[in-house]
Amino acid sequence: MSIQKPITMKQQLIDAWQVNNKMNLLLIDNIDDDAMQKTLSKRGGRTVYQQLLHVHNVRLGWLEIAAKDIYLKHKTLDKEAPYSRKLLRNGFESSGDAIAEFIDRNWEEGGKVKGFKKGLIPFVAYLIAHDGHHRGHAMLTLKQSAVKLPDQLKWGLWEWSK
Repeated sequence: MSIQKPITMKQQLIDAWQVNNKMNLLLIDNIDDDAMQKTLSKRGGRTVYQQLLHVHNVRLGWLEIAAKDIYLKHKTLDKEAPYSRKLLRNGFESSGDAIAEFIDRNWEEGGKVKGFKKGLIPFVAYLIAHDGHHRGHAMLTLKQSAVKLPDQLKWGLWEWSK
């Protein structure tokens, strides 16, 4: 019988972040190009695509303040550029990895986050909440726009323990 080593709190936090990012990638991968252009705004508000682009850019915006060296290895996405699912997906992979790197390093440095007084765990919770807010808004936009969503997406967004 082998004894499993318990997962450290740091690794649990990194894993939680990575699952959150996996949910964003699931959304990106399971809606078509037309759905990405949906919006409920009648006054020029963000499309689903623009909301997701915003999420990526907010992540990097925080890193520009809290860890400039990590920020400089990644690219924000131009909100005026033409639609590109590939750039969006690559952006989420990149910013997801950047935040995971930040968590790993910052944990070892005592959990202080420049520009965020509450520390690392509340900072990661803030980022996950921000991502979840925009995922939820995107899902509501799609639902109210009568976009048929695959069950894999609707239920998969809640399968955090898999």
